[in-house]
Amino acid sequence: MNWNPVYKLVKKIPRGRVTTYGGVARALKLPGGARTAGRAMAACPSGRGIPWHRVVGAGGRLLLREPTVYLQRKLLESEGLRVVEKRIENFAARQWQPGKKGRRGRTEKKQRTNRAW
Repeated sequence: MNWNPVYKLVKKIPRGRVTTYGGVARALKLPGGARTAGRAMAACPSGRGIPWHRVVGAGGRLLLREPTVYLQRKLLESEGLRVVEKRIENFAARQWQPGKKGRRGRTEKKQRTNRAW
């Protein structure tokens, strides 16, 4: 399988933000879901600038094994995230969801319009 769409999406994750394996899978409609996204990230080539460390498990859990999880933790902390016991603190505020940019504004506007009627 060609993992390039996965890597292209992961490159879009902003510094200081994270997404989940499941979020990647949903955005790309990957068959097999989060496990497939995990396989793609496990095969991530080095030297291509792919921020693999910004993809975490559900709820902000760091799922990798030592020594890789230590590196992931340090990279995330260098971007301003706080990791406590293999979990990103305040995960909901740091979570990036692909394709959600701008949608919140339209929904809020529509809701305000509906309330006025």
